[in-house]
Amino acid sequence: MTSSLTALSQLKQLTTVVADTGDFERMQEYQPQDATTNPSLILKAAQQANYQALVNQVKSAHPSMKPVDLVDHILVAFGLEILKIVPGRVSTEVDARLSFDTQATINKAQHLIALYESHGIDRQRVLIKLAGTWEGIQAAKALEAEGIHCNMTLLFSLVQAAACGVVNAKLISPFVGRITDWYKAKLGSSWSDVNNGGANDPGVTSVKRIFHYYKHFGITTEIMGASFRNTSQILELAGCDLLTISPELLSDLQDSTTAVEKKLNSSNAASALASENISALKLDESHFRLQLNNDAMATEKLAEGIRNFCIDTEKLEILLSN
Repeated sequence: MTSSLTALSQLKQLTTVVADTGDFERMQEYQPQDATTNPSLILKAAQQANYQALVNQVKSAHPSMKPVDLVDHILVAFGLEILKIVPGRVSTEVDARLSFDTQATINKAQHLIALYESHGIDRQRVLIKLAGTWEGIQAAKALEAEGIHCNMTLLFSLVQAAACGVVNAKLISPFVGRITDWYKAKLGSSWSDVNNGGANDPGVTSVKRIFHYYKHFGITTEIMGASFRNTSQILELAGCDLLTISPELLSDLQDSTTAVEKKLNSSNAASALASENISALKLDESHFRLQLNNDAMATEKLAEGIRNFCIDTEKLEILLSN
């Protein structure tokens, strides 16, 4: 089944489309509402020849600054350029090495916002990305109270999402592709794209579960599906509040005229939760940690995600020291 509109145009009618990249030149043609970045994406962009002038400009503006502090200025420099393109918000990530330190996370978030505001950017146009650890979620609680909005990332489980809702985080980014990666690796030769893909994709079903939980319990935190491996995962989540998509997959959607249907609907949230026997979760610290610990996939992917962002932040520091 095809449409006269591109799949991307149809998707935009159902869901707010966000670009997931630090390559701001490339995102322009897809006209996203918002954009998200992370240390890995900024590292990738900072190594490209077309962004060397921007990197050098930041370095020359702060000649005696240590690389660990220069990273913040680089993140904001890319964010400022992105905000010239998107009408909405940019997401900028706090150093992943602070993922288990609530106060240090708060301090870093305040510093990033101050840098944006020093360039005349209203804090409403910036989302500070924090890891979905217990400490990160408590930092979000404090930051939201002072009008600094947070995008909770590295989110792989319902318990993380529910805890983010309790503290009124502005937005969560439940990861799709990384969940699928984990189950594919576990199942090995038993994995079947027919049986485990499409609507049954474990990354897709995870976001659907979160969507139904939020809508049933009246949680106003925005849900933005993230970390996609293919367009099928994206189209199965049409109707989600937002979806953040790489330029490569935005291009695929732009080139396709397949019909896009709304797949997520709040009206069936109660029945969807009942079918999985899901009720309101206990979300004090001990219950949160135990539920997360008992979810092997979420625990492993959260730890891996933090490790990889730490590695790429350190690589960015090395790049800036040269």
